[in-house]
Amino acid sequence: MSIRVSHTHGEHITVTAANGTEILRYVYRPDPDPFESRKPYAHPVRTLAGRTVTGYRPNDHRWHKGLQMTASHLSGQNFWGGNSYVRGRGYLPLPDRIGSMRHDGFSAFTVGDDRLAFTEDLTWVANDGAAWAREARGIAVHAVDEETGSWVLDWSIRLTNVRDAPLAFGSPTTAGREMAGYTGLQWRGPRDFTGGTVLAPDTVPAEGADAGGLMGTQGPWLAFTAEHDEVDGHSTLVFAHAPENLDGTSAIHPSHWFVRSEPVPTVAFSWAFFEEFELPPGASFAYRYRVVVADGRWDHDRVAARLKSLPW
Repeated sequence: MSIRVSHTHGEHITVTAANGTEILRYVYRPDPDPFESRKPYAHPVRTLAGRTVTGYRPNDHRWHKGLQMTASHLSGQNFWGGNSYVRGRGYLPLPDRIGSMRHDGFSAFTVGDDRLAFTEDLTWVANDGAAWAREARGIAVHAVDEETGSWVLDWSIRLTNVRDAPLAFGSPTTAGREMAGYTGLQWRGPRDFTGGTVLAPDTVPAEGADAGGLMGTQGPWLAFTAEHDEVDGHSTLVFAHAPENLDGTSAIHPSHWFVRSEPVPTVAFSWAFFEEFELPPGASFAYRYRVVVADGRWDHDRVAARLKSLPW
């Protein structure tokens, strides 16, 4: 299926499928509230049938915005947004810890009949204005397929430390809060996804698993399916690692799933769930991720088959 791409310069990029549905809006203009950690995000994300599968500024976490790259604990700064978790003191509003990710431009931008791919250059800026890291972010929309009722969003990151000191990546769990290892690429679902079903490669194909049982686990993919309000139907999102993320040698640090279906629907590719890791000055790390956005309630076999049909 063909796509149409529109770019409102300084604001956002939209992708529209041939049936007229806007399936993606990638927003890179600065957010108004620095406490929410200003950074680009994807919202709304929609299925081909037009069902919204991302949440934006929910009343429980105003800094949750669709699909976004985050770093909840980074050398004492918070590139996640909102309250910061402090060992022995809990969550505290600490505005002087909130960093931001500055959009610097696009170094590559290619649009084809059925594919969008661009590279965005960003700077990770500490609260005091110092540049801490440079990021080359790859975004691609492809495999828009009416027959399967799905499309694919690829998201990659290559981050380079531009400080003269190591960057220490962690999470609330590395700071003392059990099973709260959120950081990295994070998805926040809409309110009607609360209580959804989560699937993983080793779950029972027809039943899925409680999200709590998959918290902190590892695996090549995770799927989240839920029934919408207002319309009669389900949608499914599949979150998948590129092979090198999990091969034990290429990635700078092992990844674990941060996943909840209650009280909020969210999934994160956590790169520092249980342990911190450091990025030395001048060094870089990279990860690649894939999100399949689908209409319908997909089961284990359908997820596995679709992923197998999508080469990296």
